[in-house]
Amino acid sequence: MIINGFVSPKAPRTTGFFTRILGIGLFILLLFNFPQTSYSQTAADEANFAVCKACHTIGGGRLVGPDLKGVNERHDEEWLIKFIQNSTQMIESGDPAAVKLFEEYNKIPMPPNNLSPDQIRGVLKYIANDGKVAEGEVSVTGDTKPQEVTETAIHDPDEEIIAEMKRSDFRNMRNTFIIVVILMLISIFDLLVTKLIKARWIHFIIILISIFIGGELLFVEAAGLGRQQYYQPDQPIAFSHKVHAGQNKIDCMYCHFTADKSMHAGIPPAATCMNCHSQVKSGKETGTKEIAKIYDAIDNNKPIEWVKVHNLPDHVYFNHAQHVTVGKVACAECHGEVEKMDEIIQVKDLSMGWCIECHRTKDVQFANNKFYDNFAQMHEKLKNGEKKTVKVIDIGGEECQRCHY
Repeated sequence: MIINGFVSPKAPRTTGFFTRILGIGLFILLLFNFPQTSYSQTAADEANFAVCKACHTIGGGRLVGPDLKGVNERHDEEWLIKFIQNSTQMIESGDPAAVKLFEEYNKIPMPPNNLSPDQIRGVLKYIANDGKVAEGEVSVTGDTKPQEVTETAIHDPDEEIIAEMKRSDFRNMRNTFIIVVILMLISIFDLLVTKLIKARWIHFIIILISIFIGGELLFVEAAGLGRQQYYQPDQPIAFSHKVHAGQNKIDCMYCHFTADKSMHAGIPPAATCMNCHSQVKSGKETGTKEIAKIYDAIDNNKPIEWVKVHNLPDHVYFNHAQHVTVGKVACAECHGEVEKMDEIIQVKDLSMGWCIECHRTKDVQFANNKFYDNFAQMHEKLKNGEKKTVKVIDIGGEECQRCHY
């Protein structure tokens, strides 16, 4: 969302001329003397607040944690910074305000946040502005979509039909291959043994057509080894990304918290689910049935056996951190718009050709990216205008050993 103009509480209407002059003068004085490092609300502040949405609202009432509207008035800034970074440490140290919150909200500690004091100040400004970004800043949770995403999520009925048609095509190809093999074997058997059909050329035509069709099917199937486009396995719990990521706006990184620092995005433990479901015990669609399975996993100390949807062959190396943290690749570019999916389905084929096409066309975000500081020659080419942009292919994106070693 883009906010046109600054949002601030309206001052009481005054009728005196001097009062107006005094108010305008005070505003100008504050405007020019207020420190420039005031951390006005930016898209980055909004992104940092995304994790908070799992447990808090701004003016929408209490959720798992308290309503954050007015939190800047209830607590001083330094206290808030310490509490947001590590609430457990403050509770254990006996801080009265921290202990009071802990007791009031069912003794559920807020998970620690790896945010700097400056980032937290930005989040507090964002909260004070009722969850809106400043003028000229583009919201990261609005209607904007990643530039590279062209496939929509498989929740729309038309898309579901397309996905089912694709799966039917794969099944039909297998059936066709079996029929072709049977026809070829019958023709060979009759040609050499029974000799019921006297016109031998019929056998040769059937055998040649069978070899041609069978060869084409073998090629298609061989090229698709290790690919699982439109794979949609049943899961042990009817978890809806549409509800969690779409309706409740829970950030991907809240659950898949290793995606920016590890090879794997990771699957959250049941304890992460309990951050919310210790309070939310019934769903609108499934009632208590599915949430009860989380409690059962906790009570019996057994992990929830989720089925992985997006898989790559064993000989392929893929690192989430490299793409998420360094490449700034949005989750939806590979996984589709999961916030619209009830059941997760693989919408991209994740083939080698698909990856290479991305490496050939995607611009590398060189600016303000410390990872690429040592690419001195490339920086020089950008500086002198020899290159306008840098693609992944320019920094080794087609080297075999990058993904296969």
